[in-house]
Amino acid sequence: MLKDNVNGFFMALADSVPGVSGGTVAFILGFYDQFIGSIDQFIFGDLPHKKKAFSYLFRLGIGWLVGMGLAVLVLNALFEQNIHFVSSLFIGFILGSLPIVCMEEREALHHLKKGIPYLIFGIALIFGITYLNTQMQATAMDLSHFSIGLGIQLFLIGMVAISAMFLPGVSGSTILLIFGVYMPMMNALKELMQFHLVYLPAIIIFIFGILAGAASVVRLIQAGLENHRPQMIYFILGMMAASLYAVKMGPTTLRVPQVPLTGSNFHIVACLIGIALVVGMHIRSVALSTDTPLD
Repeated sequence: MLKDNVNGFFMALADSVPGVSGGTVAFILGFYDQFIGSIDQFIFGDLPHKKKAFSYLFRLGIGWLVGMGLAVLVLNALFEQNIHFVSSLFIGFILGSLPIVCMEEREALHHLKKGIPYLIFGIALIFGITYLNTQMQATAMDLSHFSIGLGIQLFLIGMVAISAMFLPGVSGSTILLIFGVYMPMMNALKELMQFHLVYLPAIIIFIFGILAGAASVVRLIQAGLENHRPQMIYFILGMMAASLYAVKMGPTTLRVPQVPLTGSNFHIVACLIGIALVVGMHIRSVALSTDTPLD
């Protein structure tokens, strides 16, 4: 279905930009539970559930691959050249999504006493990761010269990064930046697309790390959403709210650092476009889920 392809496409665009999470996009567009549940069923479910989950994840994955390929080949340079416009756009995404999530999860939000500690923890987690991201000067890796030590490092980083991507508000790209892998990996993917196979071993080991991280963390997230939904929703909302700060500081983490997003370089039009896109996509998603045609 085209809807799943488009959802995957937007997840990839978010995943490719430090400070923004594909999980946030999934939550905004209302398919986060289905996304996490499908991964859980594909890994741990019986054969009929595996087939159904694979079909959905395949459609989502096609869109994701197209979006990531476009980001690697074209959009990465545009993001760096117009980072404050892009950051303003993502601020709009977050501002538009927060009230939507609150409306969709109003039943879970009634459990205020249970949720407040998790809200605070979610905020603190994102602020801490963002602070590390802006303070650490990690040495970039050379992925064209593969070694056992590099492979172990890439495997572990892949596990951590994909775990972050599954959580709304936590950017896997930010984790890669902290470890000095973001630009080397983006460059390696670009080189691989041009059939420079010297980068293939590093990318394969990184993918294995991603798969291992997915298998380990998705069950925890699924269990949390099913058995402790109020706490999880407050935790996610805390991360989403704090990601406003992560996006604000995102320009400082580029290969050529730029000034943070401030009032002077904030693009109000981009922000309004972001809000409008989120609201529009949510309305469309609700209409499709209820089979209600839009006038």
